[in-house]
Amino acid sequence: MSPTTLPAGPEHGHVTFLGAGPGDPGLLTLRAVEALANADVLVAEHEVLDVVRVHARPGVSMVDTETDPSSDPVPGTGAPQLTVVDGSSTTVPIPVVRDAAHLVMEAARGGRRVVRAVSGDPGLDTYAAEEMLACAAAGVPFEVVPGVAAVVGVPAYAGVPLRDAQGTDVRFVDARTASDRCWTEVGASDGTVVVSTTLDSVAAAAGELVAAGRKPDTPMTVTVAGTTTRQRTWTATLGTIAQTLKQAKVLPSPEGARPVIAVVGERSAPAQRDQLAWFESKPLFGWKVLVPRTKEQSAALSDQLRSYGAVPHEVPTIAVEPPRTPQQMERAVKGLVTGRYEWIAFTSVNAVKAVREKFEEYGLDARAFAGIKVAAVGEQTAKALIAFGVKPDLVPSGEQSAAGLLEDWPPYDPVFDPIDRVFLPRADIATETLVAGLIELGWEVDDVTAYRTVRASPPPAETREAIKGGGFDAVLFTSSSTVRNLVGIAGKPHNVTVIACIGPATAKTAEEHGLRVDVMAPEPSVHKLAEALADFGTKRRVAALEAGDPVTRPSERRPGARRRRSTT
Repeated sequence: MSPTTLPAGPEHGHVTFLGAGPGDPGLLTLRAVEALANADVLVAEHEVLDVVRVHARPGVSMVDTETDPSSDPVPGTGAPQLTVVDGSSTTVPIPVVRDAAHLVMEAARGGRRVVRAVSGDPGLDTYAAEEMLACAAAGVPFEVVPGVAAVVGVPAYAGVPLRDAQGTDVRFVDARTASDRCWTEVGASDGTVVVSTTLDSVAAAAGELVAAGRKPDTPMTVTVAGTTTRQRTWTATLGTIAQTLKQAKVLPSPEGARPVIAVVGERSAPAQRDQLAWFESKPLFGWKVLVPRTKEQSAALSDQLRSYGAVPHEVPTIAVEPPRTPQQMERAVKGLVTGRYEWIAFTSVNAVKAVREKFEEYGLDARAFAGIKVAAVGEQTAKALIAFGVKPDLVPSGEQSAAGLLEDWPPYDPVFDPIDRVFLPRADIATETLVAGLIELGWEVDDVTAYRTVRASPPPAETREAIKGGGFDAVLFTSSSTVRNLVGIAGKPHNVTVIACIGPATAKTAEEHGLRVDVMAPEPSVHKLAEALADFGTKRRVAALEAGDPVTRPSERRPGARRRRSTT
């Protein structure tokens, strides 16, 4: 697809120049999210697209302005390539900056709502300023949505406040374009200096400041990949930063990487940063955590892990398929409408999904539950029902399991219950605990297979190698089947990987497969399991600091290092 064939939009086009922030998707503003949701065309470099695309509507045309340095220019033009990402890949042989401006204006003239997203803030982006001027000259209407600038956001995430109660002077310098006069001016100041640079130019920038009058013992912090879970910060002085980076074996900045942010001044002193480094001190900061569940089941768990600083990697170990014979499910759904049941009990999100899909097949909606009592085994299942438009009448007050549901389930009473039958849609491999318990309470149960669970396809080779080679810091097992299926499709996790299990039965299965269990949830809940892993990470971090050791992730341990059994 070329820019001239982008889909048509409203009669009057518009361009939004949008700041995507320094890297953390959570730093997008509400106005930015709104603009992205309404965009017809999204133009950005690859790294920015990864931040903003999640908020774009389905069908939006995404244009990657980033040039692949390893690829040849378009033959005969000597120009870099621009790619339209919409399921196909098309290149346009026009220089990147002029190309982006040309596409932005052409799309807007064609009546489309265009979002031109840039890293940080548009007001600090040279190309964005040029494109704004081009729009203004061509009479193309535009607006600007500010974003969090890297020079402000990254120090905040590194625990380096830029000002104090005395109103410290703050200067900003882009070392890649700074003149001698600029270095002289900031060197003469005794305030805070925030420098945008690259890793291979940090030492040179420090030298410029010393040459301009700053003392060599002035504190300095250097942060790479700021505001992301790859963030890393080094603390030194202007005179020692080169040696510090050399000892840390820091590699030069890769081509096209976001700028390194260095802060110079007393506000970046080590003692203060140790107290204020809130982001890098999260309990699972930078941990790559394997979540072996279906994508629908793992969404909330992955969000919780991200709040602890982890990088969740979802690997489905089971696939959900319709029952082999649908007649039983069809009769049960019709029975709901004809008044056959007093209760319907949902024991999983997948059961809700299966019933909902069958409803839609028959043209039914949540109103079909009128007069029927609805039970949900736990909070996640209840949320799925509420999203369907059904508020459950019964959710366990204690343990979120079949046993917990039975604790609160009322016995059948012929005086108050005109119907004695319960519809139980569930998986083909579900246990009989709930069925037996309901029968003991006097209820008749229609135990119906609503869906089948089968072993998922193996993950990509790269993921399998990471699992077996110690590339993951932790893995969360939420059932015995996740243990068996993961080992079956991907192999056994490496012995440096922290193994966390939701309960004793799952832990026993893990141990039967030769895994050492480090973390056990205090109760059978995925959220409690994530909390327990975070507690484990916190204790591990505190122990390293108290011993004077560097804080490392489990995957960074030396090959062959013995793992200590956790008492968590």
